[in-house]
Amino acid sequence: MKPIISNSDYSTLKSLISNCPQHLKSKEISQLAAELDKADIVADKKLEKDIIRLNSLFEAEDTGTKKTMKFMLTLPGQANLKDQKISVFSPLGVALIGFKKGMTIQWALPGGLKKIKILDVVNH
Repeated sequence: MKPIISNSDYSTLKSLISNCPQHLKSKEISQLAAELDKADIVADKKLEKDIIRLNSLFEAEDTGTKKTMKFMLTLPGQANLKDQKISVFSPLGVALIGFKKGMTIQWALPGGLKKIKILDVVNH
């Protein structure tokens, strides 16, 4: 499955990754760069409303534990778990950006290999 990324998110994320000092580059940043390289890039106005992008509110479920989670996907400087905002550089952020409501993604998260089903996506 290839992620679908808006042109503006692609530009923003590529810039963030290329400007990130080498000593701060994590495994997730490398994974995000790889996901961006294989993504379908579309014009902002043509991106479907139910695809997770920067500033999307989403609800997802770990299909193994049936635990649901609700977050907003943000840039690293805006992430704050108390406010349910996660960074696009987080393992879950990398796993879900570019995928849409109804899809199930398998990804290696800190707790092991997980299947995550996207239950809802809200974009303003």
